Amino acid sequence: MIDMAKVGIIGGSGLDDPKLLKDYEEITMKTKYGSPSSPIVIGSIRNVDVAILARHGRGHTIPPSKVNFRANVLALKEIGCEYIIATTAVGSLREEIHPGHLVFPDQFIDFTKKREYTFFDEERVVHTPMASPFSEILRSLFIDSGNKLGLKYHPKGTVITIEGPRFSTKAESNMFRVLGADVINMSTVPEVSLAKELGIEYATVAMSTDYDCWKENEESVTFEMIIKTMKKNADNVKKLIVETIPNI
Repeated sequence: MIDMAKVGIIGGSGLDDPKLLKDYEEITMKTKYGSPSSPIVIGSIRNVDVAILARHGRGHTIPPSKVNFRANVLALKEIGCEYIIATTAVGSLREEIHPGHLVFPDQFIDFTKKREYTFFDEERVVHTPMASPFSEILRSLFIDSGNKLGLKYHPKGTVITIEGPRFSTKAESNMFRVLGADVINMSTVPEVSLAKELGIEYATVAMSTDYDCWKENEESVTFEMIIKTMKKNADNVKKLIVETIPNI
């Protein structure tokens, strides 16, 4: 039985497929913060031990505000993950980031309201530097893989995370553009900052699925629209992950 994995994958909507792995098996875990969102599937990709966790549970049953982010990140840490690749669907806040394009964010803006944000709220206070929240190691590998595969990607960007589960109003969407955000989702925070607190190299592969609701003459985002685009382009994300992992 494999009980350690070097790389963790936190799969977002439609991107938690265990078939990415060879010789995989499931383990059920419990942490001091409770159970993670799903059983963890452990196997290998090109001889690298990898663990996959479904952020919103199997079948997308857990809304963004109720994801146990601390349990998810700690569970991966406890089985030995030194790197986490997170996948997420995002809305584009920029004309040039078309639906289907990938983005490798280097910054985030936190617009969430009611989540557990830290591991350091009981025994001691630790102020973790967050100027560069995403792993430059992983981001550079994503860029190399994107070039090799000929994918349409944006090497950096700022993701703004909102509470959800509702989508933005037009006023909010335009405000986020003014704030400097490039893409929007409901899941990156506090996942990224929790990983940073534990010293895990964490980076996001974000797939643009829509133009949120700011863009005139474009249909406003719906969940059905997101899933349709994800199904159409998820193979590109999977190819990127498979290409990247052996180089970590």
